[in-house]
Amino acid sequence: MDERPLSITDFLTDGNVAALCDALSALTTARISVRDPQGRRIVRCPGQTPPWRVAEQEAGDESIARAIAIAFRDDKQIQVANHLVFPLFVGEHPVGALVIDAPASPPIGKPLHDSIALLVSTISEVLESQDELRHRHSELRLLYRLSSLLVASRDLTTILEVTLRSAIDIFRMDAGSVHLLDDDAHHLVLRAHAGLPQDFTEAVKSLTVSISDPSRSMSSTTLIDQGRDAIVGQMHASQMAGLISGGLAFNDQPLGVLRLYANEPALLEPSQHALLQTVAELVSAAVAGAKLIEAERSSRQMQRQVRLAADVQRRMLPQETPNLPRLDIATRYIPSFDLGGDFYDLIDLKGNLGVLVGDVSGKGVPAALLMASVRASFRAHAQGVYHLDDVMRRVNQALVRDTLDNEFVTIFYGVIDLKSLRFTYCNAGHEPPYLVRIPTDRPPTIADLSKLEAGGMVVGIDAAQKYERGMWDFKPNEVFVAYTDGILDAMNFSGEKYGRKRFLDSLLSYLAVDPGASAKAIADHLVWDMRRFIGLNPETDDTTIVVIRVK
Repeated sequence: MDERPLSITDFLTDGNVAALCDALSALTTARISVRDPQGRRIVRCPGQTPPWRVAEQEAGDESIARAIAIAFRDDKQIQVANHLVFPLFVGEHPVGALVIDAPASPPIGKPLHDSIALLVSTISEVLESQDELRHRHSELRLLYRLSSLLVASRDLTTILEVTLRSAIDIFRMDAGSVHLLDDDAHHLVLRAHAGLPQDFTEAVKSLTVSISDPSRSMSSTTLIDQGRDAIVGQMHASQMAGLISGGLAFNDQPLGVLRLYANEPALLEPSQHALLQTVAELVSAAVAGAKLIEAERSSRQMQRQVRLAADVQRRMLPQETPNLPRLDIATRYIPSFDLGGDFYDLIDLKGNLGVLVGDVSGKGVPAALLMASVRASFRAHAQGVYHLDDVMRRVNQALVRDTLDNEFVTIFYGVIDLKSLRFTYCNAGHEPPYLVRIPTDRPPTIADLSKLEAGGMVVGIDAAQKYERGMWDFKPNEVFVAYTDGILDAMNFSGEKYGRKRFLDSLLSYLAVDPGASAKAIADHLVWDMRRFIGLNPETDDTTIVVIRVK
């Protein structure tokens, strides 16, 4: 990274070094001064802020600057003409010099020379301590900034860009990049970079990886980066010589790699390794948090779409029951999710009423889509085909053609002649509806129940399946109840199913108490009794009930 070279002026605070040089000058005929790398003298200025300044160009400064440059190069004190130069370093960085000027040579005696040499060593140690403190302060600022981002920012790109810029500065590197795993964990995708040329970023946009056994140590990468050769090749092309990297992982799950590049060879000190590990941990937590936020946002969008789809699905169901002089009809539809696989329909067939109840295998979105397809197919065929078994056959063939082997539908379909009340039906593997004859002289019993089973197997399995028709002539006060298996499979906290026996007992006991109950009252009672049985246990399947009471 191209940064301004260090100078002793970066470390002077109270002007005591310049004051000490003035005091030493008073002890001898030589002038002792502290100089910056360009040979300019640092002058004490009491009462000002800061209490020192860099003096204007003076005679002899150019020769002193040349002498300082030689001392920096040779990394030792030198004497040039009447200048004795003691170079000052912070680590490997030259920052200035203590210069002794005297009209005679040697300019000072050995005791003072040794004292000044010790003073230079002490000043260098102090400067290095100040530099170390500056770096620790910068590291703390970086960690604080990253921690603040982790709390405040929800934008992953912003987090990564700020992290890169800060890390490049702290580690004194020239460029950086962050690659994150894609969804299938087969590639590292470049998500942020700084200081890299365009041809570099284009070449490393996507790197192939494989995953090693997860490690609990963040300092041990959990990725085998098979694209590292591409990185090294681009470094050579860009004349970069230094690379440090840290694996990003959260809860033992690999996330990606943070890399920093330098134009010179890079070697981290032990304290910097700890800092890199801490930065990687913070970035990993931020990446994991941002991914969770993105997943939550996607989930909310999906939920909105599901709610819209559920609204469309409900509009496919009859919005109201037909008002017929001889029939009282009530329906109940209770999906276990927003989208359900149950469906029912009441189809006007010009003097006849089609009654359709179905249950699609599965739940949720797939079942809802299949339900919409079956309902549309049924409506299309029911209007133009006279025989029920032929309608069922055509719907079955269409479903076999368009569905997978594990997708099928149970269907009960019947047509009521509104004049004669003759009920012709076909049951394709559906839970058999019941007809209840209500005697006038006693409560109804099991003997008064009839099952409507004529038909065939479920639709969607065998394209060659043939279906039969059944027939029933409705009598006054008879009750027809069609339902899906959701009500029978409803389960309480003890794992008991509501079951067919409880369902029929509930139906008969209610009609025994109120033999003239309306269709609505019967449907409401059946739903209430099922819910009373399961309590607060959630329903695991869709529930549909169609009740027809003959007046």
